[in-house]
Amino acid sequence: MSAAPDTLLKLEGVETFYGSIQALKGISIEVREGEIVTLIGANGAGKSTTLRSINGLNHPRRGKIWFQGRDITHEPAHNVVKLGIAQSPEGRKLFPRMTVTENLEMGAFQRRDKGGMREDMDRVFTLFPRLAERQHQKAGTLSGGEQQMCAIGRALMARPTLLMLDEPSMGLAPLFVQRIFETILEVNKQGTSILLVEQNALMALEVAGRGYVLETGKVKLADDAKALAQDPEVRKTYLGEV
Repeated sequence: MSAAPDTLLKLEGVETFYGSIQALKGISIEVREGEIVTLIGANGAGKSTTLRSINGLNHPRRGKIWFQGRDITHEPAHNVVKLGIAQSPEGRKLFPRMTVTENLEMGAFQRRDKGGMREDMDRVFTLFPRLAERQHQKAGTLSGGEQQMCAIGRALMARPTLLMLDEPSMGLAPLFVQRIFETILEVNKQGTSILLVEQNALMALEVAGRGYVLETGKVKLADDAKALAQDPEVRKTYLGEV
């Protein structure tokens, strides 16, 4: 494995299929310790499939995935969580009839350290005071922004080394979008590396250190986030400039 000593996650030549349809065509990316890295691209570019390849829900046919120097290419999803990767999925996927607290507890279902779980629950409520106010409320009755907070909080309850976020701002009011991105920065500041998939390319490039632009299952551009935000093609295609 040819990777820098601080490389946390590395994908090399990953090819992932849905049946006979090839969704990823040789993706190579990496996330270093302490980084926020974003994947941007149009719908169908392969962003969510990249996350599914990492989290064990859709194993690649070719290529390799390493996490903390360990080959996790074919690890089952529950092992990937145990190893330190947690995801807040697109569409939130909460348990609507369970309370906020019960949803958060589901994020820690593999843990046995009750003291640590209580600490992390307090951490989530500190990050998202609104969840603390609604901790006994059923998740299905929350607003979209509150549900997104709960989904991120649930992923944090696994105490991950790498947090993967799939479209955290989708469908949210601007005020909630701002709050979510502030929290992403805070979580990162507390020591969690983040791999962010986000349609709002402008916001994603503002919070990330580096980024990859995906197009039809391939990495089209890779650079520092600031450089990508200034790239004329990125600005035209993803930031809406003419």
